[in-house]
Amino acid sequence: MKHLVIICILLLTISCRGQNEVKNIKISIEILQKEAIGKDVQLVDVRTAKEYNIGHIDDAINIDISNKEKFKEEVSKLDKSKPIYIYCHMGGRSNRASKLLENKGFIEIYDFSGGWKTWSKQ
Repeated sequence: MKHLVIICILLLTISCRGQNEVKNIKISIEILQKEAIGKDVQLVDVRTAKEYNIGHIDDAINIDISNKEKFKEEVSKLDKSKPIYIYCHMGGRSNRASKLLENKGFIEIYDFSGGWKTWSKQ
């Protein structure tokens, strides 16, 4: 019985090592500029199309979080194995979006919590 318990513990330990740990990190404007701007990354503006058309960061694509089902459908077309950078106006919607992305299987999520409001002031 003792050996069976040890074997079970070893199997659980080994099986957990292969799983990807999700990174869901809030980032500053400095980190966004350094790691995403001008680079080939998945940069997503989760604001409305109207807000996006007024102005957006770099070559961000627009996937509006206000329609949750459409948002899930659109982000499913992105590469879950690559980092994704998201932002909204001030951080509320991108926070909701980051949780949905995590549930959709994205493993590296960077949420620029300062959002368009901070970006547009620079």
